[in-house]
Amino acid sequence: MSEPMRPRAALRTAVVWEVLQDALERRVKATGRQALDILDTGGGSGNFAVPLARLGHRVTVVDPSPDALFALERRAAEADVADRVRGVQGDARGLFDVAERGGYDVVLCHGVLEYVDDPAEGVRNAVAALRPDGVLSLLAAGLGGAVLARALAGHFTEAKQALDDPDGRWGAGDPVPRRFTADRLTALVEGAGLRVGAVHGVRVFADLVPGVLVDTEPGALDALLKLEAAAAELAAFHSVATQLHVLGETRGTSGA
Repeated sequence: MSEPMRPRAALRTAVVWEVLQDALERRVKATGRQALDILDTGGGSGNFAVPLARLGHRVTVVDPSPDALFALERRAAEADVADRVRGVQGDARGLFDVAERGGYDVVLCHGVLEYVDDPAEGVRNAVAALRPDGVLSLLAAGLGGAVLARALAGHFTEAKQALDDPDGRWGAGDPVPRRFTADRLTALVEGAGLRVGAVHGVRVFADLVPGVLVDTEPGALDALLKLEAAAAELAAFHSVATQLHVLGETRGTSGA
C-alpha cells in the first residue's frame, strides 16, 4: 500500500504516509469498505488526495485557491483517478458550505492551522466533518524546528524572537503566520473531543542535512529515511521537528 515518491518528497512525507496508511487500513478493516470517504481540507494540488484516490478511496479536496484546484483536476486526470477526486473552492471556516457535516471516514488537515484565524475552530470543524468512528490527520508547522533552523543559519536574534513570540514567528518577513508545539496541537485535538492516537515529529533531520549529501552519497537517502522514522515517535525529537503530525481518533475508533 506504499505510494511511490520522489526522493525529496519522500523525506518530507514518508512519516505522515506511514501513519496515515496504517490508519486507513484499520478503517477499511473496521468498516468492511475498501473505499473510504476522505476530506482533504487545504489539499491544494493533490499531494495526498491523488495518491489516496489511487489506493481506491474517494477524496474531496477543499481549497481556497482556484489555481491549486485546477492543478488538482489535471493531476487527477493524469493519474486516471478523476472519478474519485472532487475539488471544491472553500476554506476551513466555511467548511460546511461545501462539504458534508459528519460525512467522512477520514479528514486531513495538513498545513491549514498555520493560516486560519482561529485554529481551535478549524480543528472543531474538521472533527465535525467526521463520521462517528473517524480519524483526523493533523499536520502543522513546529515551533522548535524553526528556532533551530534560524539558529543554525546564524540568525540568533530571529531564533530568540521565534522562541518568545506567541505565534512562533521570527520576524516580519516570516512567511508562516503561526507555529505549534506538540502540546498545543494535542490540546486542540483533545479540546475538539478526539483522543490522540499518535504524535510524530516530521522532518526532524531532513531540513538540516545538506541536500548534496542526500543526493550524491550512496545509500544516504534510505539511511536518512530510516533515521527520520526512528526519531519520529520519540517525544524528545518533537521539540525540534519542522512539522508535527497528530492522529486524532473519535472515542469509538478502535486501535491506536
